[in-house]
Amino acid sequence: MNTRWLLVIFSVVLSACSSAPDKPQELTEREYYEQAQESLDNNSYMVAIERLNQLESRYPFGRYAEQAQLELIYAYYQTSDLENVLANAERFIRLHPLHEQVDYAYYLRGLATYEMSYTFAERYMDTPVAKRDPTPMHDAFNYFSELLQRFPDSPYTADARARMIYLRERMATHEIGVAQYYMKRHAYLAAANRCEDVLLHYQKTPAVADALAILVETYRLLGMNDEASQSLALLTLNYPDHPQLQDGEFTDSGLTVVDRRSFWNIITFGLLDKTETSSVSAAE
Repeated sequence: MNTRWLLVIFSVVLSACSSAPDKPQELTEREYYEQAQESLDNNSYMVAIERLNQLESRYPFGRYAEQAQLELIYAYYQTSDLENVLANAERFIRLHPLHEQVDYAYYLRGLATYEMSYTFAERYMDTPVAKRDPTPMHDAFNYFSELLQRFPDSPYTADARARMIYLRERMATHEIGVAQYYMKRHAYLAAANRCEDVLLHYQKTPAVADALAILVETYRLLGMNDEASQSLALLTLNYPDHPQLQDGEFTDSGLTVVDRRSFWNIITFGLLDKTETSSVSAAE
């Protein structure tokens, strides 16, 4: 009797064990890497990110770990997760400074920061240049510069150098936008300082012409006639086709014009109490 009950219990246990779900089989490091590669080839970057993160967490010191870290940076860039690109690139540079492909991490760090310099407002809205944050532009320029200094023979230097040229032009344009902002608010000395910075740090950019033109105006308004004449001579010599040069004569930009309309003129869209706009002198 006892033997029969033991056989019944044993049969139930075997049946329960056979019906239990199988434990998921752990993938090998190579299998994780191959799955990640397949996902990258198919542009399935989110799946690739998951597989690469799993590989790194399970095999942090494996043969594919360092390459997986590099490809993780690339996958994050393809998904426009720029913050993770920066974090992982910085981490790779810190952990593997002598890696044969560390220049790729330097390049992607600069590229992500370059993309971050195009804010939503700049891409899709007509935001004034002076109100844009120039920090990402400066950071991207410095990151690309570091790449060129450390790895002059890297295959990424040509693209980095081209982007640096464009960044210099954007940074110079930003300085001009700030100078124009100061001109509108009659902060002539501040505007002049911005333009002098353009002449000093952003030579050979298109912004130099506008910097000289603003300097002519600001120096005249500040009563610095000699400096104004020198700036005008440089503008005439190097940029004779500048729009503020008409038949050899310099014309004001109109940035210092102040709206003198009254309250009633504004709310009636100019129908009542008509007045004229006038230029503010340096004394104002």
